[in-house]
Amino acid sequence: MLTQEDKKQIVEKYRLHESDTGSPEVQIAILTERINQLTEHFRVHKKDHHSKRGLYKMIGRRAHLLNYLRKKDINRYRQLIQSLGLRK
Repeated sequence: MLTQEDKKQIVEKYRLHESDTGSPEVQIAILTERINQLTEHFRVHKKDHHSKRGLYKMIGRRAHLLNYLRKKDINRYRQLIQSLGLRK
């Protein structure tokens, strides 16, 4: 689970301006961190099938946000993908 301090650090790193907390970049970065944490959780707890639904929903939400950002501004999309290390 992400703590408030973790979220603050992510927002500080990916925000577009001083009061930005909900831009696609920030939302995608927070979702990516939560997805990474859940992935580590599933390596330990292989039979936790109930939490997998939440993971799949987060992955879907992140995919929709990435598609939106790609259509809106391809340069911001490419920069975000590279900084988060999502594509190879």
